[in-house]
Amino acid sequence: MFGIGSSKSDRTFYDAFERHAARIVEAGKLLAEMVRDPDRCSQLAQAVKEAENAGDKITHETIAKLHKTWITPIDRADIHSLISALDDVLDLIEAAAERVALYEVTNLPDFVIKLADSLQSATLAVEKAVKLLPQVKQPKEMLDVCVEINRLENEADDAYRHGLATLFKGAYDAIEVMKWRDIIDNLESATDRCEDVANILEGIVLEYS
Repeated sequence: MFGIGSSKSDRTFYDAFERHAARIVEAGKLLAEMVRDPDRCSQLAQAVKEAENAGDKITHETIAKLHKTWITPIDRADIHSLISALDDVLDLIEAAAERVALYEVTNLPDFVIKLADSLQSATLAVEKAVKLLPQVKQPKEMLDVCVEINRLENEADDAYRHGLATLFKGAYDAIEVMKWRDIIDNLESATDRCEDVANILEGIVLEYS
């Protein structure tokens, strides 16, 4: 069962989404700093890991709460899908940050910085969209933000394709190609998961508006 309202139970789930989205924004900002300041990679990667651990805790608490709650503000499957999609974004940001640190990369190519910037912008848009979820019956602003997330995902795809083309033009040795390919794969996948969040939110809006 579910119902639209403003009960304490409703707020519990909305708060969880917003707290998780805040951790995503935090991690996205830290990752954008990493690619500009490789000398601080280890320190910043640890901070990203801490944000990811906090997100995991929120996810587990939310799913546990879902199993104990009879009436939910939106469909139970949507709650599970949304918190899981948010967790996927954070996991992939952490994976990218971990690789930047582990590979001890320096002189990061422009396409890596571009991907990290697109991802950071997407995380900010995700947070904005999630905060609009309680106003699901007033959908225009939410849908506009979801369109922006889709645009940023396309922007990241362009940067990713440019990065691949650059890597395979022969300016990098084989080991470097593998390192950068692994890093940009995770960056691009994280932005894809932001689009997944947008798609879930669009579905909720269209269902309840």
